[in-house]
Amino acid sequence: MCLAVPGRVLDIGEKDGTRMATVDFGGVQKEVCLEYLPDLQVGEYAIVHVGFALQRLDEESAKQTLELFAQLGMLQEEFGDPWEQAGGEPWPFADDSDPQPAPDPAPEPALTAPQEEVQP
Repeated sequence: MCLAVPGRVLDIGEKDGTRMATVDFGGVQKEVCLEYLPDLQVGEYAIVHVGFALQRLDEESAKQTLELFAQLGMLQEEFGDPWEQAGGEPWPFADDSDPQPAPDPAPEPALTAPQEEVQP
């Protein structure tokens, strides 16, 4: 599901001639296009959908919505790892402080030489 999620603008810059911002969505930061809201400023909140800031939002409404989304697990669904959400194992190269040892490989079957067929 794709949600329109409120986020707070942390910084604003330009990328390839397009006004962009780093936006915080309750702890997750993403790059967002500001072309639809050219006067949005650092510290303000906006509703963001598929990478575009679409509408300015007051801080209280934004925080209430983010809290509700977090309680419902919708932020993890929206911003979590799609591989894990699909039932895959966690990324094997994650920086874990307690890595699990690799299981011992199964022994390879012994190879035998082909036998000559003996005729009576």
